[in-house]
Amino acid sequence: MSTGLATNNKATFRRFNDAVNSGDMELISKMIDELVAPDVRIRTPLPLKETGAQALKQVWATLLRAYPDLHVTVEDLLGEGDKLVCRNVVTGTHRGEYMGIPPTGRSVTYNEMFIFRFEDGRVAETWGVVDVLSQLRQLGAIPV
Repeated sequence: MSTGLATNNKATFRRFNDAVNSGDMELISKMIDELVAPDVRIRTPLPLKETGAQALKQVWATLLRAYPDLHVTVEDLLGEGDKLVCRNVVTGTHRGEYMGIPPTGRSVTYNEMFIFRFEDGRVAETWGVVDVLSQLRQLGAIPV
């Protein structure tokens, strides 16, 4: 696979990450429609009925309701062929209900790692590991 493909996939990822960091759900939804295959295969377990791109929209809507100032800092972004790997640090202030936890006003910082597979310039498949345990501890839902 060409280096150009990896470069293009990184540019696509950065466009999406910029949308996420805008906090604008309408823009995020538009970017999902543009950059993600409608039937994207999400390999991260999610407690949702929706699948594909609609599931991603619900995930981001849930996160932004809980953390309206959510910010994703990309620490590492590696690409080869049709795959892209990112390691991120996520920060936000808990201002809305999240996983049944009422708003606490607490700030959280957690890590996540994702692998994306691209097909025809769009995300076709994802795998992710998110440190939910750290989030829940910082919110006081689980003792440290």
